Amino acid sequence: MAKLIDGKAVAAEIRAKIALEVAELIHHGVTPGLAVVIVGDDPASRTYVNNKKKACEQAGIYSEEYALPATASQNEIMDLVAKLNAKKDINGILVQSPLPDGLNEEAVVEAIDPEKDVDAFLPSNVGRIMIGNHHFLPCTPAGIIELLRSENIEIEGKDCVVIGRSNIVGKPMAMLLLHNNGTVTICHSKTKNLKEVCRRADILVAAVGKPKFVTADMVKPGAVVIDVGMDRDENGKLCGDVDFANVAKTASYITPVPGGVGPMTIAMLLRNTVAAAKRQSGMAKP
Repeated sequence: MAKLIDGKAVAAEIRAKIALEVAELIHHGVTPGLAVVIVGDDPASRTYVNNKKKACEQAGIYSEEYALPATASQNEIMDLVAKLNAKKDINGILVQSPLPDGLNEEAVVEAIDPEKDVDAFLPSNVGRIMIGNHHFLPCTPAGIIELLRSENIEIEGKDCVVIGRSNIVGKPMAMLLLHNNGTVTICHSKTKNLKEVCRRADILVAAVGKPKFVTADMVKPGAVVIDVGMDRDENGKLCGDVDFANVAKTASYITPVPGGVGPMTIAMLLRNTVAAAKRQSGMAKP
């Protein structure tokens, strides 16, 4: 039976260290600040934003929420981002995704000051991640690397398979595994012989957005399985992209849903916000 990688516990340790770091910054007159913009009333987005606000408060990070109605125009959102770019007490800006239909999310993201892009979504920051000279790492992939480190799981030389090629998780996840000397394959909807490709993986990351998509016959015995999904099964119960009950019998390590990758994403957002505050105040190490 696979050992559970407890994202809640790992995230709690990281957040405790961040809180100490924030206290030290405040002692030197720097209070990290995060602005979160939410447009519309999507229930999942509201839950995420509430969790981020609570995490900021616990870490001592100053946070502001800007809740706009679903009827907000593109110009209104762009004007708000411009104001937040200019605010000295705001070090990080996060625009909660997805935006309502009819809005250009890409344009909104690209309007954020690269120094305040704590999601690391801007093309300039994505390029930095590609070459390994980054200021911020995307929160979910960075959290996954920390989960692997927490269990001393070696990436170097391992066959790593990422299912999903999104700009938010799949592609940057592949880059981080590559930077850690993994041999990486990205799978997607056009991949042939998906089952066979996945069965080669020493480390399998599922970020496909389909409930229980990864079944036991897709997993090599002893593989490490990371489940990024947040789905609902046929009974409406929260589950991931991995058929947990059966895959756990084959894998050596596995992340649960909930309580695996999710808590790490928020912990990495706090880390990026602190890093942004250090850079903007001149306190970052060269």
